[in-house]
Amino acid sequence: MNNALPYQDENLSFNERAKDLVSRMTLEEKVTQMLFQAPAIERLGIPSYNWWCEALHGVARAGVATVFPQAIGLAASFNTGLIKVIADTIATEGRAKYHESQRKGDHDIYKGLTFWSPNVNIFRDPRWGRGHETYGEDPYLTAELGKAFVEGLQGDDKKYLKAAACAKHFAVHSGPESERHSFNAVVSKKDLCETYLPAFRALVKEAKVEGVMGAYNRTNGEPCCGSKTLLSDILRDEWNFDGYVTSDCWAIKDFHENHRVTKNAPESVALAVNNGCDTNCGSMFANLLIAVQNGLVKEETISKSVERLMTTRMRLGLFDKPEHVPYTSVPYEMNDCSEHRKINLEASKKTLVLLKNEGKLLPLNRKSLKTIAVIGPNANSRQALVGNYCGTASRYVTVLEGIQNALNTQDTRVFYAQGCDLYKDRVEPLALASDRIAEAVSAAERADAVVLCLGLDATLEGEEGDAGNSYASGDKPDLNLPGEQQKLMEAVYAAGKPVILVLLSGSALAVNWADKHIPAIVQAWYPGAEGGAAVASLLFGEFSPSGRLPVTFYRSSEELPDFHDYSMENRTYRYMRKEALYPFGYGLSFTDFEYSDFKVDKDCVDAGEDIKCCVKVKNIGTVDSDEVVQLYLKDEEASVGIPKWELKGLKTVQLKPGEEKTVDFTVSARNMAIIDEEGNCIVEPGVFQLFVGGSQPDKRSSELTHKTVLSLKFKVEDTLKLDD
Repeated sequence: MNNALPYQDENLSFNERAKDLVSRMTLEEKVTQMLFQAPAIERLGIPSYNWWCEALHGVARAGVATVFPQAIGLAASFNTGLIKVIADTIATEGRAKYHESQRKGDHDIYKGLTFWSPNVNIFRDPRWGRGHETYGEDPYLTAELGKAFVEGLQGDDKKYLKAAACAKHFAVHSGPESERHSFNAVVSKKDLCETYLPAFRALVKEAKVEGVMGAYNRTNGEPCCGSKTLLSDILRDEWNFDGYVTSDCWAIKDFHENHRVTKNAPESVALAVNNGCDTNCGSMFANLLIAVQNGLVKEETISKSVERLMTTRMRLGLFDKPEHVPYTSVPYEMNDCSEHRKINLEASKKTLVLLKNEGKLLPLNRKSLKTIAVIGPNANSRQALVGNYCGTASRYVTVLEGIQNALNTQDTRVFYAQGCDLYKDRVEPLALASDRIAEAVSAAERADAVVLCLGLDATLEGEEGDAGNSYASGDKPDLNLPGEQQKLMEAVYAAGKPVILVLLSGSALAVNWADKHIPAIVQAWYPGAEGGAAVASLLFGEFSPSGRLPVTFYRSSEELPDFHDYSMENRTYRYMRKEALYPFGYGLSFTDFEYSDFKVDKDCVDAGEDIKCCVKVKNIGTVDSDEVVQLYLKDEEASVGIPKWELKGLKTVQLKPGEEKTVDFTVSARNMAIIDEEGNCIVEPGVFQLFVGGSQPDKRSSELTHKTVLSLKFKVEDTLKLDD
């Protein structure tokens, strides 16, 4: 570029250009660029930019976009390839919408390219309202899916980012929502490094995520958005993170107003910036000028933050000629296109988990079905399709509509009854309690089969302030079906017709009665705008379900530790003591699979060596299907308390009837390592056991699937301490 200033020279590195650009700003201008609503600096050619954008399961809060299944549903696919395709699709729509907004001079909130997704917090307690934003309870699964999302969203161009992902909420964050602005999550070094940090580490070190968002809470006394331990020692120094850090929204003011670790706003912003928080979702960083005047923050520290922010914007190509950036040519027509809707439907299908199918009630035979009743508060609910942090779909297909569409050419009568409100005791305010149950029973009595749609939606479980669940601030008080739903289910069941229960929820529910009485149960999560079509497709056998539970379904909230306790003792499948209702990793199919010839490449390895294993998987049933092959590892001689076993490998294979494939896994040294009480990562000598199959190696999974997973053992010699 002739006569270009260094920051305009596309031949220089982004770091060099950002450093030059920031050197030309006044202190006041630098501070304005650290606000999430960064104003234009016209003299330097910097347009205004709003950093706050969302893309949890589609471009969110910015108008029409493809609304994919909620994150917890995507996690149920156990499919990294699917997640990457979805994230790439989201980035395509993000680019299409961003460039169209720019052409219209619209630089508003949610219309940029710095997406504050994914949420890789660990869903440690099923009562947490925001759990459906996550990839579930397991660190390995969360890390693998999180990496795939980041890689898909950020693209594979060697120079430019397609969009900028952001790992949140760093760290040790999972409720209670009502206390998140003041709560101190006390966690051991072992649990921190074994459970709460691995996914963040993987996204930073392996997927090269561009951003990290701090959490509202304190962790071991330090507010996360100003934590020296988390932001400086671990993120920057240990993991060498060179991207930008943002606060959660209005989290900085919590430092002095709620956490009370600082006295006032200037002290709070100083604590955040001095420990590496670069931009503030909120307005507190307007106090940075006072903080500098009071000697609490050096201008050089502010300059470093702004350099990181400008580097991210440059990596997105926002300062370069459009023709030099490969993603600027994405047309607006790519947003919400038919191709993306097809991807969405296929994604929805892969998220559905078949929990029970007694007597092979499913799939239903359309030809013999003369009447069907679709009942329940979630049967015709758009809200139950989408979860939170969602965009606006141009078309929604509820479960009722999906079934109606599927039977449109059939001589089949579809009865519909709401049955009850989602959580109130009546639908009509002036009516008596249970005012819709009689109608539901009437519909059931006239049907050959009943599809009963119960569960939750994001008005009951979600973020504090967003969810209308006033009695629990977004969290669930227990694991029961709310309102009249249990009463409705029992009344419909008593009609004596075959019942298929479809649960639409973002978390586990203790459906013990249903497990005992209802012959078929499908966990549909919040399945996205095409969710009803996917559910209908499953019910009528157009595909075989392959989803697996990314969370444990407990029998009761009474068996759970205190919600405020962040110790992993007796939490999730890795440490729980009692038998699950439905275990992590569990899900049924319409076909059957046989595992054989499980072997490792060596029986003994030195500490630090990887081990390779393989297994043959054969479809011995009658229909095509995906199978989620899961590998678990158990250290039989660990020197400290460790999980009973842990997921360490997952692969999805597509198999036709009679087809067999060999599935390979590599178990790394880090996979074999234990975390000691000081947080050290150590490979110890001893005997290890590997399990492979379509589920966990637990007794309950074996009981539900009527199968036993394969296992073998190998030895590790010597000891090796890994870096981190």
